Amino acid sequence: MTDTARQELIAALPYARRFARALAGDQAQGDRLVASALKDLLAEGEADLPARLALYGKLVQEFSHKSSSQAGMTLTQRALLLLTSLEEQSLSSAARALSISEDDAASELGIARQALQGIAQTSVLIIEDEPIIAMDIQDLVERCGHKIAGVAHTEADAVKLAAETKPGLILADINLGGGGDGMHAVGRILKTHETPVIFVTAYPERLLTGEAHEPSFVITKPFEPLALAVATYQAVTGGVEPV
Repeated sequence: MTDTARQELIAALPYARRFARALAGDQAQGDRLVASALKDLLAEGEADLPARLALYGKLVQEFSHKSSSQAGMTLTQRALLLLTSLEEQSLSSAARALSISEDDAASELGIARQALQGIAQTSVLIIEDEPIIAMDIQDLVERCGHKIAGVAHTEADAVKLAAETKPGLILADINLGGGGDGMHAVGRILKTHETPVIFVTAYPERLLTGEAHEPSFVITKPFEPLALAVATYQAVTGGVEPV
């Protein structure tokens, strides 16, 4: 493999980590998938696909040996949802990554989007310092079929509300301005209340370095409603269960 191809793979790693963690519903399992996929791609040499698409495809292939369909959606359908919403890939690129035709991808994606309507409902704690953005997120969360456990604008309020409401899901901004830090708030909450967490940030590559404890679910700001719906689905259902 050429130095250029290796550099392209390295540049694609943060996005591969985000995708793998969302697909598996677990940080550690997602990172193991990335390590295995990267090893295979390096051993295989030059790929016919761009590095990022090749990694996506290899990750799904690796995970297919360790998973079964769950919660009314196949692995391919989940992967298509994540690739087109969370990873912001075109339908054509997603189809190439999964080695299926664009027509088949469109059909499977349509089925997957219908399945989102039957998502398991839960209560959501929103941690967001900007009131207008918090209102927009609250509206999207409610349209996904969830209830709002509370809206916290500071780290202190988040910890207090979580203790009072015991949410089934936390949706947290990383930067709370003068009100503290979203990751710190979540860390404090998780010491006493275990629940899935989705982080929102404008710079996902800064979180997904593999150098520290990192979130399993990350949405990039600004995000589309479908991206939130998909991430919520993955977080609530726990991804595809291992066999």
